[in-house]
Amino acid sequence: MRHGRLEYWVGRFERDGLAGLLEGERPGRPRRLAEKQMEAVDRILRQPPREAGLSGNIWDGKTLSTWIEQKYDVDIGVRQCQRMFRQLGFRLRKPRPALAQANPQLQKAHKKNSKT
Repeated sequence: MRHGRLEYWVGRFERDGLAGLLEGERPGRPRRLAEKQMEAVDRILRQPPREAGLSGNIWDGKTLSTWIEQKYDVDIGVRQCQRMFRQLGFRLRKPRPALAQANPQLQKAHKKNSKT
C-alpha cells in the first residue's frame, strides 16, 4: 500500500472512527494533498511564482504542478491544478500581450488588425 493511501485511511479513522473505514460511494478520487498542503497552495498562489523560486509572473496549471512536485514530491497533472484554482476561489488569468497594455492608440490599431 502506498504511503499516501495509508495516511488517507488513518485520517478517515481518526476523523470518523470505524465508520470512516466503511467503503461507500465517493464522488471522484480522494485528494492527493493533505489539508495543510492545500492551505500552503492557497498561500503560495497569493504571490508571484518568482517568490516561490519559479519563473513567470502569473500562476497557471503547469507552474503550480511544478511547484507541488518540487515542494511535496507529488505528481499532480496540469488539469487537476487548474481545478485547484477554482476550488480555492482563484480564477485563471491569461497574460495579455505587452502591446495591448501599451497606449490607447496602439490598442486601437491592434484591435483593427486583429482577426477576432
